Amino acid sequence: MRRVVSWAVVVLLWLWTVSTVTAQTRQQIHVGGVPGYQTLKCDFHMHTVFSDGSVWPTVRVEEAWRDGLDAIAITDHIEYQPHKDDIPTKHNRPFEIAAGRARELGLLFLRGAEITRETPPGHFNGIFLKDVEPLNVKDFFEVFQRANEQEAFVFWNHPGWQGPERGRWGDAQTKLLEKGWMHGIEICNGETYYADAHQWAVQKNLTIVGNSDSHGPIANCGWTAENHRTITLVFAKAKTLDALHEALRAGRTAVWCKNQLYGRESFLSAIFKRSVRVGPPHHRTNDALFVEIRNGSDISIALEKAGKFGPDRITLAPHTSSLAVFRTAADGNRDFTYRVANFLTAPNQPLTVTLTIPELTESLPAVREEAPQ
Repeated sequence: MRRVVSWAVVVLLWLWTVSTVTAQTRQQIHVGGVPGYQTLKCDFHMHTVFSDGSVWPTVRVEEAWRDGLDAIAITDHIEYQPHKDDIPTKHNRPFEIAAGRARELGLLFLRGAEITRETPPGHFNGIFLKDVEPLNVKDFFEVFQRANEQEAFVFWNHPGWQGPERGRWGDAQTKLLEKGWMHGIEICNGETYYADAHQWAVQKNLTIVGNSDSHGPIANCGWTAENHRTITLVFAKAKTLDALHEALRAGRTAVWCKNQLYGRESFLSAIFKRSVRVGPPHHRTNDALFVEIRNGSDISIALEKAGKFGPDRITLAPHTSSLAVFRTAADGNRDFTYRVANFLTAPNQPLTVTLTIPELTESLPAVREEAPQ
């Protein structure tokens, strides 16, 4: 009887283990990409109990895997240690604890830290660090010198988090940029977009990043176009740490925050072209074409007419096809100009695209009827 009970326990434990493993599901993120590169989904700013967060380091790794990310960095504060009476101040420990779990789940895992000073000059993240401890010094500029001696990628965090006046570009930022010690800027933090930071990125050729800055647990509620973790899209030559580092230094990024996509015109244009497909007309009248437009991305794409012809507005919901009726010019032109309202190349500068309606392989006969208004 004892042996029967023992085997029953073993079987029950095995079934529990299998059910636990199979119950884990991973979000698949579809946002298009840039030809010749892999689109890596990344979050480079989050915290654990080793600074002012409330979760263990391995939790951050498991959340990232569940959310469909490819690369993350835990960036606990160096100077701000509110849990030091309970958790020893060991700046490398979060990385050491979580690195093994990241390897098991196939995530690129970067050693990082947040340089935490009064605003101004503000907070900065260093990632791709080899050792956090040398950054624990009082002199502000020495911290950045030491980070760059480790070939870190450094970016300015949430510039306007204490208001636009305190978050303005200052002498410290100018000096860091001139010395080559600051490489990027966080234009989106959580659900907040900093337009000034975006403009500085454009003017000063800084890499844009957007991150969750998570402190508490990240809810497992599924992603929608509006409700998802803010992430950086990095267009890398391969899914490796070296390729990720090279892409960030080269500025090949875009940021997805809520239902807004931010980035250089060439990158956003490539993402749009890979996401949107305009079908040939399935019906036509003397002055109108009836077509379906498919959106294969997770983003709800908002189009506003920029030319003379076509519907005033078209909303392409994620992973759906939408019917649109295009009034045509007398010359039969099939190119229609639109602004993508939620794809911004700079503050208040939406991407401009051309929707081209392809020819039918077999032409449809025209019918005499009025197209709907």
